[in-house]
Amino acid sequence: MHGASLLARLRRHGLRLTAQRRVIAEALEGAHVHLTADEVFERAVGRLPEISRATVYNTLNQLHALGEVREITIDAGPRRYDPNVERPHQHLICDRCGTVRDVVPLGDISLPADQRYGFAISDIQVTFRGLCPACARPSR
Repeated sequence: MHGASLLARLRRHGLRLTAQRRVIAEALEGAHVHLTADEVFERAVGRLPEISRATVYNTLNQLHALGEVREITIDAGPRRYDPNVERPHQHLICDRCGTVRDVVPLGDISLPADQRYGFAISDIQVTFRGLCPACARPSR
């Protein structure tokens, strides 16, 4: 489901890959990554101890403005950052532990014209919810 790495996509934008941008992009690499800014900071500071929380927040805002990360919110929780922007997808969320997975449902997800109330649709976000296998397992 994942195409070019975030680092490669940043290079295409012509951004200078500072040590800070590099560790933040690396923190966001992988499948099914939906980290909060604080989680990105924790991963980044492990590789670059002098990085500041403000730098992480500013860089995430910049990556979002460039369209290279998607901001998602789950219920009333903090914003999460999804680097999987190259392919349209939806999210599957565990109601108990909060695990988030990227999914591509079958068929077209659209809103019929007579139900748009004049809105110009710019984004579609569908969330599938349930219990992950670990949370669905009966406790002993």
